[in-house]
Amino acid sequence: MPTALITGPATGIGRAFADKLAVEGYDLVLVSRDEARLKEVAADLTRLHGVACEVIAADLTDRDDLARVEERFRTGPIEVLVNNAGFGQRKPFWANSVDTEEKQLDLLVRVVLRLTHAAVLPMIERGSGAVMNVSSVAGFLQRGPYSAHKSWVTTFSAGLAIQLHSKGVAVMALCPGLVHTEFHDRMGMDKSVIPSFMWLDATDMVDAAWKDLMRGKAISIPSLRYKLLMAAARYTPRTLIARLSTVGLDGRRR
Repeated sequence: MPTALITGPATGIGRAFADKLAVEGYDLVLVSRDEARLKEVAADLTRLHGVACEVIAADLTDRDDLARVEERFRTGPIEVLVNNAGFGQRKPFWANSVDTEEKQLDLLVRVVLRLTHAAVLPMIERGSGAVMNVSSVAGFLQRGPYSAHKSWVTTFSAGLAIQLHSKGVAVMALCPGLVHTEFHDRMGMDKSVIPSFMWLDATDMVDAAWKDLMRGKAISIPSLRYKLLMAAARYTPRTLIARLSTVGLDGRRR
C-alpha cells in the first residue's frame, strides 16, 4: 500500500486527512508531539480502516526532532505529504514574547520548507508524489504574522506546483476558511461572534481539498462561499481589506 505522512494528525483538519487517506488506501505515518495521543489515534485508525500506522513523536520546532522526521523520507517511500501542524495566537504580535512568535514562524514556515524539500527529492526520482501544504484564507488578508506566514505557504506551494508539474509531482496549497476544530478552542476564541455560515466542516473540507489535489490544482479554496469571498477580495481596495482584517483579532483563522 502507498504511504502518507501527516503532521498534526490527532485532531481537526489533520485527523480528517488521516481518515480520508486511510479510506483512499494509504498506510499512515503520524507526526506530533504527544506520543500517547498519537498511539491512540493510530490504534483508532487501524481499527476503523485496517491500515498500518507508524508513529513519530516529534516537536517539529526542535531541529533534532525535525531531522528525524526528514530522515523518514529517505528510509521508505512516502507518496503523499500533508504539512498540517500549526497553531494560532490570540494576542497581537506586540503582546507575545518574541520566542513565541519565532516558534510560530518555525512551525508554519521553516518546517513546511524543510519537510517539503525532504519529500519532493525522492518523489522527483520516482516521478510521482504529492505534497499538500495547509495554508489559510488568512494569507490573503492583512492580519499580522499568522497571515504573513500563510501567505508565504500559499506562494511557495503555488510556485513549486508549476516547477514540479513536469516531473510528476503535485504540490497544492490548501486555503480553508474557518473550520470547526480544536484550533480555535485552544485560543479561547468566542466562536459565537462568527456567523454560522462562515464555518466549514473538517471532513467536507478535506474531501473537497483531496478532489482539488487529484485535479492538479495549485491552490484550493474549499466551499463556494469562500471562493466568492476571495474573488471579491481581489477587487476590493486594499485600504478596505486592511480595515476588515482588523475585525475579530482576538481569534485567528486556521
